[in-house]
Amino acid sequence: MFTGIVEELGEVVAVEDLGDASRFTLRGPVVTDGAKHGDSIAVNGVCLTVVETADGAFTADVMAETLHRSSLGALRTGSRVNLERPMALGGRLGGHLVQGHVDGTGTIIDRTPAEHWEIVKISLPDTLSRYVVEKGSITVDGISLTVVEAAADYFTVSLIPTTLALTTLGIKQPGDPVNLEVDVLAKYVERLLGDRTAEVAE
Repeated sequence: MFTGIVEELGEVVAVEDLGDASRFTLRGPVVTDGAKHGDSIAVNGVCLTVVETADGAFTADVMAETLHRSSLGALRTGSRVNLERPMALGGRLGGHLVQGHVDGTGTIIDRTPAEHWEIVKISLPDTLSRYVVEKGSITVDGISLTVVEAAADYFTVSLIPTTLALTTLGIKQPGDPVNLEVDVLAKYVERLLGDRTAEVAE
């Protein structure tokens, strides 16, 4: 479980094609400090398992399903990535509950800079729009953000200077893909209400 508070802006060092999977080597001295084989690290919001670590970098295997469902398949050597270690039990929940299980991808549509912040407009797949509400939480490339505007096919977020400086959303441009994870609580509520509605109908 993660919080969506990015710890480090890392970099893809190498991508090895394994046929039905890929092996990524990513540089991140902060998140690899103390990391060992089998640990989890979120990469652009995708929970990956550490294979090995060395010299401030770690490797992780990414299966085809993850490459197709997320934007990790578009990563190349030199790509910057958001990195976060799992939340420690008893630690502060700075963002919101993030599983590291990407629900889909969106595309940056537009960026509107202001004096002290920036509004970013992101496309929203039809399958996810019902889970996104104004002032609700959403994870974009592993970043816990508050939804400003929620429409049927897009949403907007407001980014403070810290987010712009320390995450990939500071450098991504219109047309770039981003990973989206909706609030898991909304999915549980939908499932529970759906079951109850079915029982009433019977």
